[in-house]
Amino acid sequence: MTFYIVAGEVSGDVHAANLMKALRGANHSVHFRGVGGDNMIRQGLDCFLHIRKMNFMGLAEVLRNLFSIRTMLRDVKKDIVKCKPDAIILVDYPGFNLQLSHYAKKHGIPCIYYISPKLWAWRSSRANIIRRNVDLMLCILPFEQDFYKHFGYKALYVGNPVPDAIEQHVYDEAVTGSLQKDTRPVVALLPGSRKQEITQCLPVMLDVVARFPQYRFVIAALDHTLSSINDMNHSGVEVLCNKTYELLSCSSAALVTSGTATLETALFNVPQVCCYKTSALTYHVAKRVIRVPYISLVNLIANSPVIKELIQDDFEVSLLSEELQQLTERGPYRETMLKAYGELKQGLGGAGASVRAADHILAFMTDRMK
Repeated sequence: MTFYIVAGEVSGDVHAANLMKALRGANHSVHFRGVGGDNMIRQGLDCFLHIRKMNFMGLAEVLRNLFSIRTMLRDVKKDIVKCKPDAIILVDYPGFNLQLSHYAKKHGIPCIYYISPKLWAWRSSRANIIRRNVDLMLCILPFEQDFYKHFGYKALYVGNPVPDAIEQHVYDEAVTGSLQKDTRPVVALLPGSRKQEITQCLPVMLDVVARFPQYRFVIAALDHTLSSINDMNHSGVEVLCNKTYELLSCSSAALVTSGTATLETALFNVPQVCCYKTSALTYHVAKRVIRVPYISLVNLIANSPVIKELIQDDFEVSLLSEELQQLTERGPYRETMLKAYGELKQGLGGAGASVRAADHILAFMTDRMK
């Protein structure tokens, strides 16, 4: 059985890799080709296109790279036809993958979507594209099933894959040991997985460092973000590459760029502030179309302001410093956040999302082949 699987960003690469592992565990005869990153490659992906070539963020960046995106989409479509997969598995990344869902439908290829695009946040009418083109939708947020019901479409909730990623991670004890040796509490800086995020967010985070000399600040980097981070002056601030979970496991507080990292930070019980800044064009367009009250996954899942969100003009040094001061003090502010984290964990239901998703996929494929 051959799956053509497509993930377009770092978090998708992690979760798709865990799904692939679960699928192989249940059926050793499965094969994977498609678009992904190093985690998926380690799980046996025959990689046609690496995600490092697809790392665009924001309206302005997408417009500047529109020709490249169209070329990649065209090439992936051709490769799908050449591969002749038994099904296509799409992982989030809606701008690219919703077009592939239409292509799969046109060519009679069963289409499975794992990790629903955040259609409930903006352009909800795209749920009709899902209804027409996607044969099996596997959601990771509890409220997404009800969202799709409004469009006459049945989606399945399998749980969130972030606990799986944390549970299956093999920790580098040398790194955690080094972090724990220092008597200063650690503050993690998670500036994002895209160059644009790092350019916009990391300088503000670094400007806070001098105000907290009693803390040890450490930046979480990835292979493809390391050069962007090293281009900046981060004198006195350490950088750990591909060791985010080790860093979070030893941190007292964190400054986190909005994204999956906010949920990961919460699951490590690290008090945090969510940071976000983008180009003026992207921000003003998004402000007019986004329909949800929060941008962090933590607040969206809890449907309440569990963590502070400093967005665009509010994301500046003085406000960020004030928030970090509250996070590092042992008091009601910090304790309330940690209590809300506990409730969040209960709501997610723990690990097992990857296995449940794999079971649904294989059951779906068995029914299709009868």
